[in-house]
Amino acid sequence: MIPAVRAIGRAALAARPLSLDELNSKAELLARRDHSYLVPVEIFEDFAALLTDPRRAGGPFRALSVNGRRWFGYRSTYYDTADLRTYHDHRQGRRLRYKIRERLYQDSGERQFEIKLKNGRGETVKHRRRVSGDAPVLDEAGRGFLAGVLSGAYGLPSPEGLRPSLVTDYQRATFVADGQRVTCDAGLVVRDVVDGRAVRACGGLVLVETKTRGHLTEADRILHRYGVRAAEFTKYCGGFAALRPELGVNRWSRAVKQAFPRSAS
Repeated sequence: MIPAVRAIGRAALAARPLSLDELNSKAELLARRDHSYLVPVEIFEDFAALLTDPRRAGGPFRALSVNGRRWFGYRSTYYDTADLRTYHDHRQGRRLRYKIRERLYQDSGERQFEIKLKNGRGETVKHRRRVSGDAPVLDEAGRGFLAGVLSGAYGLPSPEGLRPSLVTDYQRATFVADGQRVTCDAGLVVRDVVDGRAVRACGGLVLVETKTRGHLTEADRILHRYGVRAAEFTKYCGGFAALRPELGVNRWSRAVKQAFPRSAS
């Protein structure tokens, strides 16, 4: 088993369980501040033990559990234009930027159509719509949903010519306490839909994302004490930068090299 996948599984099994309904009531956080970290497995194990320690003031972080499972397979299919407009909007740091994706929860088969925006306060705001059965994400209802979100938030029309651009697969464990959510991803593989090339992230790293309505959380501060700082990294942009460095990497260069030390195959 990939070391990072083993580490998130052990951490989740060691924690008290939390149901999906409890997670949504305590920390759904569709509008939140995110910080991403590329955490070596050895540090992650200590970090997770501190969060889930029963002696933690305020109670331990608990692990999401659904039908007895504590970590889950995720697949995200991102949509972009032929010239990768949303990728370049993020690379250039444009104020009005967004990502468009379908998320498949592989263990349950549930599908969600999601649009992730950045608001004027630097928060991530997620809008989502459940997709039924095998319906196309960008059917008439999906296109209407996308148009309504972009028009209402930014006053922008939907981009023309959207098509699948990148697919990501990974395993995730989620920990929750005090209005905070910490997602821990491992075994990440990204695939370019156009040419089929794929690259696997380093098996000794856990991608940790802290999510809260405030600013720095206890989880952020613990990682800082270990000398781990927030990374300029997202799965979509980092994956494309690894697969197609000719697109321009800019400020992501260091994180991309750390996350994907092996070249695309």
